[in-house]
Amino acid sequence: MGLWAAGLPSLNDRLDLGPARLGSVLLLISGGALVSMLVAGPLVDRWSSRRVCWFGGPISGLVLLGPALASSYWQLAVLAVLFGMGLGVTEVGMNAHSVEVERIYRRPIISAFHGTWSLGGAAGGGITSLVLKAGLDAQWLLIVAAIVVPFLYLPAARLLLPDTAGAGSASGSSGSPGAPGESLRWGLIALLGLAAFAGHLSEGAAIDWAALHARWVLETDPAMAPLAYTIFSVAMTTVRLLGDPIRARLGSVRTIQLAGLFATAGYVLVLVSPLTGAAVRVACAWTGWALVGVGLATVVPVLFSAVGAAGGRVGRALAMVTAFGYTGLLLGPAVLGYVAESTSLPVALFIPAVLAAVVTLTGSPAIRALLRLSTSPAQDTAPEAAAGPAGERGHEPEPEPARD
Repeated sequence: MGLWAAGLPSLNDRLDLGPARLGSVLLLISGGALVSMLVAGPLVDRWSSRRVCWFGGPISGLVLLGPALASSYWQLAVLAVLFGMGLGVTEVGMNAHSVEVERIYRRPIISAFHGTWSLGGAAGGGITSLVLKAGLDAQWLLIVAAIVVPFLYLPAARLLLPDTAGAGSASGSSGSPGAPGESLRWGLIALLGLAAFAGHLSEGAAIDWAALHARWVLETDPAMAPLAYTIFSVAMTTVRLLGDPIRARLGSVRTIQLAGLFATAGYVLVLVSPLTGAAVRVACAWTGWALVGVGLATVVPVLFSAVGAAGGRVGRALAMVTAFGYTGLLLGPAVLGYVAESTSLPVALFIPAVLAAVVTLTGSPAIRALLRLSTSPAQDTAPEAAAGPAGERGHEPEPEPARD
C-alpha cells in the first residue's frame, strides 16, 4: 500500500490522468475493497482467518501488477477494481486473525499491529523516494513489488495460528452467551460501524486537509504546510505502537471515551487557531492535529478487540465494521471538498469535529454491550486485564469489568 500510494504521482504522469481521473481510480479501488470485504467476512467464518490470509495476502500483492502495467486510463480503471478487491480480502483476514491472536494472548496487542501497518506505509514511501532519487522508474518498482511481495507473505503465514485455534474462536466455542456460532446482532454491528465510520472520516479529514488548512487558512509557507499532516501522522503511529498498555490500564470503554474527547479537542484547536494571534496560530493548529492523531489512533483497535472479546463469529462482524469505516474514508474527501467549495474549509472541518464526538457517543455503549455478552469474569477481562494467574503480569488484575 505504501509503494502504491507513493507511486501515484509517477503513475499520473505516465498515463496523463489528471485530478478527476486519478480520483476516479482511487474511488474504484475503494469500491472494490468494500465489495470484497463483505465477501471475505463469511469466508473467514467458514474457512478460518488463517486460510483467508494464506490466499488473500499473496493475491493482494500480485494484483498490484495490473495497475503497474496498465497502458491506458480504461485499463487502469478495470485493474484498479481487482487491486481493491485483493486489498479488501486481506484486510478482513488479517484483522480477524489479529482478534484471535489477542484473544489467546489475553492482553491488548491489536494496536501494535496497526502501528506496524503505518510503519509499512512509511517504509513504502521511503523506498519510492530512494528509487526516484536514484533516477529509476517507479513503474518498475511496482512491478518488482508485485512479484516479490507475495513471497514475503509465505514465511509469515506459516506462523499464523492453526485452523483449530482460529476456527474454534471464530465459531463461538469460547462460550459466548446464548448461541455458539452465532454472529453479533445487526443493531450492535451498526452501532460499532457508526463509531468506525465517524473515526475513519475524521482520520481521512486530517490526512486530506491538514496541510491544506495550514496553507490556505493559516497562510503558512508552502514548505511548512506539510508539517501539519506529518505531526498528525507521527502522533497516530506513536500512540498505535504504544497504545496497548494504555488500553490494558484504562479498559476499552474508558479508552474509546478518551479517544473521541482527544480528537474533538484537537479539532476545536484547529478550528480556533485562525482566531488566535499570528505568533501562536500555527502552534495551536499543530497541537490540535497532534491531539487528533492521539485520539483517533486507538479507535479501530479498540473496536476490533471488543468484537473479539465478545466471542462468537468475528468474520462477518469485522467485515461489516471495516466496511463502515472504509465508507467514511471514501465519502470524507468528497463531502468535505464539496462543503469547503460551497462555504469554506473551516466550516467543512466542523463535520469531522462533530464526528469525533460521535466516536465516544456510539463507541462507549457498543463496547459496554459487547462486554456484557461475556458469561464469565475471565472472558469479561480478556483482553482488558489478562485474566489468569496474577503472577503472569506481576500484580493483581484490576477490577476493570465492574467499572466497564
